[in-house]
Parts: sequence; structure tokens; C-alpha cells
Amino acid sequence: MEHLWEQASERDPRRPIPAVIAVVVHGEEVILVRRVNPPDAGLWGFPGGKIELGERLDQAAVRELYEETGVVARAVEVFTAVDAVELASNASVAHHYVLVAVLCQWISGDPIAADDALEARWFDLNSLLAAETVKSFAVDTVAAKGLLLAQSYAVAGQG
Repeated sequence: MEHLWEQASERDPRRPIPAVIAVVVHGEEVILVRRVNPPDAGLWGFPGGKIELGERLDQAAVRELYEETGVVARAVEVFTAVDAVELASNASVAHHYVLVAVLCQWISGDPIAADDALEARWFDLNSLLAAETVKSFAVDTVAAKGLLLAQSYAVAGQG
């Protein structure tokens, strides 16, 4: 029954699809993956994906991160959300995702592309902001917010 609901939800652009992105901060770097599949195929973005029925946001972020990169992390805090709207050729809404950003603290592992990622690697903020880094919508903004939040935890002795 859940499978039928999921299929209907993904085909129905009248309803946004909730998803998470894992913003893993380690030092001054964040992990990004280059996507295989639409939306944003070929673009760099945060590891993430759809939330499973009954799954908490923190669980979904940690699971998606591990599935896409092999990295183990601890979810720290939900800190922002962004809309990712994909338009069809006739300018109607094809998909609308609400991406909930979860700050994660790196525990172990080097990012290795898996699942639906072509590549996975660490980016420092300067590399991320470089014009030649082709990114998904709002990656720069979310990364900057995540780095600032992670620094505030470190200063407070919580990181």
C-alpha cells in the first residue's frame, strides 16, 4: 500500500515531496555528490533523498548520506529548508521537493560515490563558490549556513 502512495505522490505535482539533505561539516569542508539522476543530474549537491514513511528527519539524513557516500555521521540539527521546483517544458510544475537541511557531524569514512552519485568529495567554501563548480540550487547558501552553525557548536563546546 505504501508503494502505491509513493508512486501517486511522485506523479502528482500538486503536492510537494519532502526530502532531506545531509550537510556534513568537517573542519572547513562539506561533502557534495554529483548526481546521476534527475532532478539535477550532473550537478553537485548535498547527499540526500526522500524521507521514508515513519522515518525521522535525522534518520533519513544519516541514512541517505551513508547510502550515497559511505560516510558515517551523527545528525546534529535541522537548520533550514529550501524549495526545489522543476518545471516541465510547458512551464507547469513537474516536481516540487521541499529539501530539509540537517547539519551532520562527521564520524568516519571518506566520501565514495555510491547509490545515485557519480562522484563524492569534500569541498572547502572557496572551491564551492568557484564559478566552475556547477551546483544545484541554493548549495552555496546552505553550505555557508551549515559552516556557520557548525562553528557555533564548536565554539560552544558541543561539536
